[in-house]
Amino acid sequence: MSRLDRLPPMQALTMFESAARLASFTAAARELGSTQPAVSQRIVQLEETLGAPLFERGHRGVRLTHDGERLFEAVRHALDTIRGATAEIRARRTPQTLTLSTDFGFATYWLMPRLSQFKALMPDVDVKIITSQSVFEPSHEQADVAIAFGDEHADWNARSVIKLFPERVTPVCSPAFLAAHLPLASPSELLVLPLLHLEPTQPARWLSWADWFTAHDLTAPAAHRGITFNSFTLVAHAAIMGQGVALGWAPLVDELLATGQLVELFDAPVVTERGYMLVTQRAATPAVDAFRQWLLGECGLDAE
Repeated sequence: MSRLDRLPPMQALTMFESAARLASFTAAARELGSTQPAVSQRIVQLEETLGAPLFERGHRGVRLTHDGERLFEAVRHALDTIRGATAEIRARRTPQTLTLSTDFGFATYWLMPRLSQFKALMPDVDVKIITSQSVFEPSHEQADVAIAFGDEHADWNARSVIKLFPERVTPVCSPAFLAAHLPLASPSELLVLPLLHLEPTQPARWLSWADWFTAHDLTAPAAHRGITFNSFTLVAHAAIMGQGVALGWAPLVDELLATGQLVELFDAPVVTERGYMLVTQRAATPAVDAFRQWLLGECGLDAE
């Protein structure tokens, strides 16, 4: 290597880049955890090595010379390339994590049966699932992504919101319960049967039996004639055990219907503008991007 090809010391180039970007030796020293004299000395040495001044010094700071501008562009590009390469290497060596927030019903009946597929695609990703039946509060969320139930027109205050499934609800029960109460020909016949309720909220966050009957021009019976649970997983389990008729949300009950654990009573679903949303809270990571692509594919949606 000739003398002309010899690279200056990396420390000098780093100090030069900082001083050029900040237009100040003092600010560069502060950024690098050094002192102003040390930065100034390194840059003087760099100028002597190159045989050309890199800065014009003045009372109000420093300004790059023509040679300084040329070197700054080269050094900035080189350092960006180095930073990108080292970050990529570290990311491959650092375990990736994905924290997902959702409700009990979605986690139990839709996500869990499919989670092994995602893990097979991303075996190095550590997945943490947080479940809650509480109102989704974006500002309080600690998760990378959330699958939350709500109105698609609400202000989610998030980076990205994609509707996965609409709220589509139809009555379901166990095959044994249906056999014991045949024939059931119309929605009005449910008025005299034991109903399984999901505990309501104020304001209402999901469809209730009263809403379902109203949608079919009927007046709902008194709630005390049924059983109320604070979790859809308990509602679904009670229906499977033959305790009564439940409202079944698609896609939560799809697998239960497919396996015959539950049966749909009427082909008369009620559909609202609410539904399950994929809510992205933070800047995307490889794990978040992979999960998003996989989830949209499972839902039959095109990745944006």
